[in-house]
Amino acid sequence: MNTKIKPMLLIVDDEKPTREGLRAALEEHYDVWVAEDAQAAAELLEKESFAVLLTDFRLPQEDGMKLIGRAKSLSRPPVCILMTAYGSEELAVEAMKRGADDYIAKGRLQIDELEMRIAKALRQQQLETENVALRQQLESKFGLENIVGQSAAMKEVFDVVRQVAPTRVSVLLLGESGTGKELVAKAIHQGSPRAHLPMVTVHCAALAPTLLESELFGHEKGAFTGAYERRIGRFEQAQGGTLFLDEIGEIDATVQVKLLRFLGERTFERVGSNKTLTADVRVIAATNRNLKEHVAAGKFREDLFFRLAVVQITLPPLRERRGDIPLLVKTFVEEFARENQKKVNELTPDALEAVMTYSWPGNVRELRTAIESSVVLARGEKIGLRDLPAALRTAAVGGTSPARLLAQPEMTVAEAEKQLIARALKEGGGNRTLAAQKLGMSRRTLHRKLHLYQLEGL
Repeated sequence: MNTKIKPMLLIVDDEKPTREGLRAALEEHYDVWVAEDAQAAAELLEKESFAVLLTDFRLPQEDGMKLIGRAKSLSRPPVCILMTAYGSEELAVEAMKRGADDYIAKGRLQIDELEMRIAKALRQQQLETENVALRQQLESKFGLENIVGQSAAMKEVFDVVRQVAPTRVSVLLLGESGTGKELVAKAIHQGSPRAHLPMVTVHCAALAPTLLESELFGHEKGAFTGAYERRIGRFEQAQGGTLFLDEIGEIDATVQVKLLRFLGERTFERVGSNKTLTADVRVIAATNRNLKEHVAAGKFREDLFFRLAVVQITLPPLRERRGDIPLLVKTFVEEFARENQKKVNELTPDALEAVMTYSWPGNVRELRTAIESSVVLARGEKIGLRDLPAALRTAAVGGTSPARLLAQPEMTVAEAEKQLIARALKEGGGNRTLAAQKLGMSRRTLHRKLHLYQLEGL
């Protein structure tokens, strides 16, 4: 029998009969937790994602009003309802100022009315969240503004994202590390009807198999050594929204089986429990591995691959869309100049050429980091070769540009000039007139330099 996930509700009251009475009355429709004081409640609020906080005003050490203030400062604050036996209009006004969504006098408390007011406050919160998400969605053009690119390859990615975002299907994102798979996942979520609900990210390779299973599906108290309390998993945290599974190719066989079942039935059990739960969650997965090769090698289930890859989107490496590099550079320079309060606005031609010709094995992520470093180290309003990371300077050396040679911090101006003259003579077959023209100097100046650098024998 499937059990629908109930909204989590925290009751805070120092009187046990009140706590337990409210728990018994509300647990049919809510996953009820209890705490006897504000400190215990604050610890629970930090660990779990509660939909509702129902707190008494009079509590030991810290009153319910301050607890509501703490709850409302969370990234995902719950609906907060204050209860008190000391009802007054002044207290009600102050409670609303502190962020309370409603106020109930204990002396007139009726369970039916309480349930109705909780449901009403939850609906109001959801409407406000949806309105904010809608505005953000309209402003962000489905989140695609965060992905820079005008190349044909990226335009194709944008087109598929726009088509798939409003649907419910699972999406598999393929591409090398640093190509922007997580940004695309966020864009899909932002363009979906789920945008007002959470997008939860799990980096699968960062966790051992046993920990990953607990992270995804949650566990009950005592399920294994160290499980001192129940933990809500990422599927439950993402209820109604999107779960992004990065590095999906790293999950082991046990987790693959459970994930396959969820994708087929939308059901799962917490570790250490036989209670079947359901969750409405869209799954987006990403990998830099070749999953088809993993399937052929028996490392990844074929049926799971097809469940995940209803739609596949392959992100091209940066070396295959070099036309996007100037636009990416401009975007990153503006961003990091603003962040670091630097008057840097562009790259010198030699620096840009080095950026354009570099292979970028780390893709957009590496480019972003390189530009951030260069902006910070830039000596003037333009980023020069000297300001670029060592890998780019090393790759740039080899042309005839003096700036390129000077990009090596250990090389003096004289040494660089000597190398340039020797190279020009070699490329001109020893013809000094051609060498002088190539170097942009007169024959007399070239003869003087040849004597200075003891290159007359060339």
